Amino acid sequence: MKVWTLWIGAATLALAPSLAEAQSAAKPVKIGILNDQSGVYADYGGKWSVEAARMAIADFGGSVLGKPIEIVSADHQNKPDIASNIARQWYDVDGVDAIMELTTSSVALAVQQLSKDKKKITMVSGAATSDLTGKACTPYGFHWAFDTHALAVGTGGSLVETGGDSWFFLTADYAFGYSLESDTAKYVTSKGGKVLGQVRHPLAASDYSSFLLQAQASKAKIIGLANAGADTNNSIKQAAEFGIVQSGQRLAALLFTLSEVHGLGLQAAQGLVLTEGFYWDMDDQTRGFGKRFMEKTGRMPNMIQAGTYSSVLQYLKAVKAVGSTDADAVSKMLKEMPVDDLFAKGGKVLQNGRMVHDVYLFEVKKPSESKTAWDYYKQLATIKGDQAFPTAKNSGCPLTQ
Repeated sequence: MKVWTLWIGAATLALAPSLAEAQSAAKPVKIGILNDQSGVYADYGGKWSVEAARMAIADFGGSVLGKPIEIVSADHQNKPDIASNIARQWYDVDGVDAIMELTTSSVALAVQQLSKDKKKITMVSGAATSDLTGKACTPYGFHWAFDTHALAVGTGGSLVETGGDSWFFLTADYAFGYSLESDTAKYVTSKGGKVLGQVRHPLAASDYSSFLLQAQASKAKIIGLANAGADTNNSIKQAAEFGIVQSGQRLAALLFTLSEVHGLGLQAAQGLVLTEGFYWDMDDQTRGFGKRFMEKTGRMPNMIQAGTYSSVLQYLKAVKAVGSTDADAVSKMLKEMPVDDLFAKGGKVLQNGRMVHDVYLFEVKKPSESKTAWDYYKQLATIKGDQAFPTAKNSGCPLTQ
């Protein structure tokens, strides 16, 4: 009996390595999409970014290194503590390899720092603060779509050059708003303009009247809306009630995307100048992606959703190239590989994690100029990536000093 028991034990031990190998081979590569899915930024990124990530995985082929690729997603409710708890659960328990999108700058900064400690990759397409690849940069953090510096150069620059040389800022009271106001103010003053003042409002405020009245009283030529999503939409709607534009002041929607234009409607949004890194109607490739996205979601993608598609696809390419999900190896490869897809043509990743690509200055069409559904933009200019984003050396990132 003892001999039989020993034989069974030996056989089990012999099988153990192959069972472990099989389990390892079957373990999926997991990507987390963490963003706002129910609040002020729900249309800006939201569940639509999750669908864009699924499209990237399907286009990649559904597997990498012989393993299936899975998406997990969650709503962080624009709260850094909730986001950090979700990210920690994903990393420690659920086996998530990388986290993408990360709408809301305060959330992105918190999760990027946690991911540094856990040696995990983050690729941000939904948050704006340039600090992500500046003073808060990490070896594993990547900023994939726009940032506040690019928005300042694009929208802020165009308005200053056309006579908008005095500004008053209406700013969201958290990291993103501060960064967008600061970057735009620096650019305005560098071109000879003046900042006459600023006022800050809470995220997802319901009443902007007192803030707008202060902006109106400043007599600034430009009221810079350093907010986003529903905050920007509601600011514009309430500004119309006060006749701000009719009285001669202009509104600068410093972070405004196709999703917000659609929500606001062309009648209210017409004439706004904005900066995006993507528009569905630019060429055959973007139109093809837009059509597929529309079939799945009933809407066209903005730069956050297209940027999420691009970041997921590039991450998987890097994993395949190095033959591993090891964060150090993947991070190194991401900084070496060119980015060439429907979102970024000729893109490059700097040593601070900033993906450099062209961005575009658009003007929202009048209703009479729009010929089809989602035909919202006229392109005014292309801003080359090297103009839109600072060099790694000039970014303030301690890793590149």
